Amino acid sequence: MRHKSHTEMHVVSRLGWLRASVLGANDGVLSTSSLIIWVSTAHGSHESILIAGISGLVAGAMSMAAGEYVSVSSQADSEKADLAREAAELQHNPSGELKELAVIYEKRGLDKALALQVAQQLTAHDALEAHAQDELGISETSVARPIQAALTSALAFALGALLPLALVVFLPTPHLNIIISGASLLFLALLGMVGAKLGEANMLKAAVRVTFWGAIAMGITAGIGLLFGTQA
Repeated sequence: MRHKSHTEMHVVSRLGWLRASVLGANDGVLSTSSLIIWVSTAHGSHESILIAGISGLVAGAMSMAAGEYVSVSSQADSEKADLAREAAELQHNPSGELKELAVIYEKRGLDKALALQVAQQLTAHDALEAHAQDELGISETSVARPIQAALTSALAFALGALLPLALVVFLPTPHLNIIISGASLLFLALLGMVGAKLGEANMLKAAVRVTFWGAIAMGITAGIGLLFGTQA
């Protein structure tokens, strides 16, 4: 039982970036396949389709990395500011902070005496850590990690983008649009089911939702390709 409990906590601690990876791969599949379909329906050559796909992969991965790094860095800055503020409050008003921590434990179901005793013991061990986790909601498993987030998002996007791109490389056929569309929708459905599984949601509903909107996105890009298409 102890080993099982540890394993479950270990998975939960990774759930956030696992789901982010699935979403990143989903973006990679959809954006790259849409770009490939656009160029293909615009009567682009096989070489131009391949170049467009590779460009979409590189640009998308870099954009995901940069966006995620900036976003998570802002979160990290906010966490550091909150911790610095809390450290100052602990220094200037330790008794007030102790009572504040005890009230938190009371609201979780402990009686007043036990809540105060728990607050005192945790404060004696590491006051800032206790307030960070129980007052601010900042813990080791949830703390912002900008570099990890950036690398994970970029890698996930690139892996997702490789799926439709591989079809361009190995299937240079006039019916590429149909193959890319069908395969990409299948990839999206599978990724939607994986994301739902990680979040303990309805997998069928998630698969239908992501497939529906993916089909709309690819349909619109194909229409634009036909409208503005030129012989390459």
